[in-house]
Amino acid sequence: MPDVVVVGSGPNGLAAAVILAKAGLSVEVFEAQPTAGGGSRTAELTLPGYRHDVCAGAHPMALASPVFRAFDLTAHGVELLAPEVSYAHPLDDGRAGLAWRDLDRTVDGLGPDGPAWRSLFGPLVRHWTEVVDVAMGDLRHIPRAIPSAIRFGLRLLEQGSPLWNTRFRDDAAPAMLSGIATHAITPPRALPAVGAGLLLGTLAHVGGWVLPRGGSQAIPDALIGELERLGGKVHLGHRVDSLDEFGTARAVVLDTAPAELLRLAGDRLPQRYAKQLNRFRYGGAACKVDFALSGPVPWRAAGCELAGTLHLVGTRAEAMAAEKTVAAGQHAERPYVLAVQPGVVDPTRAPAGGHTLYSYTHVPNGSTRDVSEAVIAQIERFAPGFRDLIVAKHVYTAAELPAHNANYIGGDISAGAMSLRQVPFRPAARWNPYGTPLPGVYLCSAATPPGPGVHGMNGLHATRHVLRERFGIRTDPLDLLAGQRVR
Repeated sequence: MPDVVVVGSGPNGLAAAVILAKAGLSVEVFEAQPTAGGGSRTAELTLPGYRHDVCAGAHPMALASPVFRAFDLTAHGVELLAPEVSYAHPLDDGRAGLAWRDLDRTVDGLGPDGPAWRSLFGPLVRHWTEVVDVAMGDLRHIPRAIPSAIRFGLRLLEQGSPLWNTRFRDDAAPAMLSGIATHAITPPRALPAVGAGLLLGTLAHVGGWVLPRGGSQAIPDALIGELERLGGKVHLGHRVDSLDEFGTARAVVLDTAPAELLRLAGDRLPQRYAKQLNRFRYGGAACKVDFALSGPVPWRAAGCELAGTLHLVGTRAEAMAAEKTVAAGQHAERPYVLAVQPGVVDPTRAPAGGHTLYSYTHVPNGSTRDVSEAVIAQIERFAPGFRDLIVAKHVYTAAELPAHNANYIGGDISAGAMSLRQVPFRPAARWNPYGTPLPGVYLCSAATPPGPGVHGMNGLHATRHVLRERFGIRTDPLDLLAGQRVR
């Protein structure tokens, strides 16, 4: 039995595994699926030669995450491709809000709202590393950069209150901000959604929302390559049914949802903690629709053809209405659709002349409905003629997603509702959210702070506790990732 067992091979589990292996520990990873990567897998879902990202598509945190900066994805063979336009938000009148990597160019394109956009994001962009530290912390310690925390907090309160429209005069800028906030699968004026929107919006003007050449699978493959170089192992197709399988391991790190911890622990958890996990709420879900296309999407609005990611919903008011409908347990007639067109920078995703389009929309948790027609209609709304380009499509309903990733309870790709209470207290109200009452058993999934995303930070924070509490190692995990020795 190795020193440490990691259950689940998503980015958090793999980041934890690499850190622990760099500390000189023997580490083995167990993954139930036949391929590793969790939410960062890539597969031929439609036709041979068309490579689709199964969950995560664009990666705002790939250049910004402290984990990936220390690990250096590029040095490990991951080619990160940055579209000129990080994201676009088309409107019905033929215009689109374009978030160029260059903040000045974005400001110039927003007309009367350009100065407001600059005042909102300019200070965050200038201090982006501090903003990342604030947003990606464990939500238990005071941030080191207090001025940046204050800047971020003031903007959070403004956009999460009835004041959210006061700085804007036109439609495009507020729609853009709501489009990125809605990534949180909750109404875009909710504070957790605004926080996500401010972070993602900042990163759009730093390195951009990059796409790994060949697909998101490149990120977990790089982590696995390093783990195996360090002597670690990854076991695929091995579904763990009980923590008893690892009785002699000194630590078990679970990249799993709280529901999986309950299943694996059986009756070993104290009743009070088990009740807290049972009360953990899973939120709105996703229906994932992938398309193989015979050509590029014919967007009406200029500039959309350059964007890696697009938010298709219309105005800020429409985004709010669609998400409120989903939060009420209903399907929106004109849903929010997030689309990624990797072909703008990566020709390897489809055969010559072909293109892939990644999309998902928000639906109620556990939905069994195939909403691909509503998705197609929403894309057609901003790209007339899109339907004629469809060669094949593939659909994962929300109810089907857990079969491919057990962390997506009911199709919740955030591994837990992004509510005001639940964001800081994921998965339970404890000072150490990564530890459990079981000695040596830890959680590192998106159900722990700072929450969902391909950034590995949950794994990083968990390993601080594992190293100190189980092995007496106090070396900073980021230093270990960067190649420093245990001290």
